Amino acid sequence: MATVLRGQGRGEDARRILLARQRRDARRARPGSRLWGYLQDATVGYGYRPQRAAVISAALLAVGAVLFGVHPPAPAEPAKAPSFNPLVYTLDLLLPVLDFGQQSAFLPKGPYQWASCAFIVAGVILATTIAAGLTRSLRRT
Repeated sequence: MATVLRGQGRGEDARRILLARQRRDARRARPGSRLWGYLQDATVGYGYRPQRAAVISAALLAVGAVLFGVHPPAPAEPAKAPSFNPLVYTLDLLLPVLDFGQQSAFLPKGPYQWASCAFIVAGVILATTIAAGLTRSLRRT
C-alpha cells in the first residue's frame, strides 16, 4: 500500500502507513524491544519524523544553557580552566562523540551534577535513536 501511495506522489500518506506498521510491530515485541520502540517513536518516529529529534535537541540545549548559565559549575583546575560557556558546556554534555573541552574542565555539584548526567544520558539516547532512524531511512530509499 505504501509503495502504491508513493508511486502516486503521496509520500506523506505512505510514511503514515509505514509508521503505523512500525507502531503495531513495537506493541507485539518483547518488553525490552518494546521500550526501545517507544523511545524510537517518541524521538524520531522510527525514522519517519527525524525533525522531532532536532526539536528535542534544541529544547535540551536551551534548557541546559539557561540552567548552567544561572548555576555555572566550578572549574576542575581554576588555573587551567577555559572561560565557561553554558551553551558549549551543554553541547559538550549532549554530543557523545564530540569534545569541546568544557565538560572535563568544569565540575558541577549537587543537583547540577545529576542534571549534567541526565543531559549526557539524553544525548546518548538521542544520538542512538537518530542513528537508528537514519539507518532505517537509508534502508527504505
